[in-house]
Amino acid sequence: MSSATAERAEAARLPDGDAIAVLLNQHARIRDLFATVRATRGDERRQAFDELRALLAVHEVAEELVVRPVAKDIAGKDEADARNHEEAEATEVLKRLEKADLDSAEFEADFAQFERAVGDHADHEENEEFPALLRECSQERRQAMGERLLRAERMAPTHPHPTAAGKPAALALTGPFAAMMDKARDAMSR
Repeated sequence: MSSATAERAEAARLPDGDAIAVLLNQHARIRDLFATVRATRGDERRQAFDELRALLAVHEVAEELVVRPVAKDIAGKDEADARNHEEAEATEVLKRLEKADLDSAEFEADFAQFERAVGDHADHEENEEFPALLRECSQERRQAMGERLLRAERMAPTHPHPTAAGKPAALALTGPFAAMMDKARDAMSR
């Protein structure tokens, strides 16, 4: 499994705003948040989990809308479909974890398994998808993809929505409405 430090170092070798750099930095932040959730309890754990949940939700939507179509052309349909399938499964688990008692033994076990699955997914992207994008996409194209990633994330839902996960067309249609509802829900829960 890759480490947050290695991901940040790799991202630092790329220009700011490069899609791969954006994603690597997010992968590193996701790994950091997993560690924080594991190491904390109570309100601190809830805060870290909420940040993790929101980052995973927007990160996966942006990948499915921006990166996956390009990866499908470059790395192949099977590779893109495998990553979309992993993301759909992760969304289902995240939805269950979101409703769980975060200090329960059941959460601990499910969260550890989820962390492994998300780490494996990130490793697949970093070892299979990202090298193909770096090799086949110009810096200008990756820069444009990075800008689109960040725009998509601003419009993405902040909670998991399993019915649309892994389905870019469904995300494009439902994402903005779900994002509006999620952001209102987040504001009301503070």
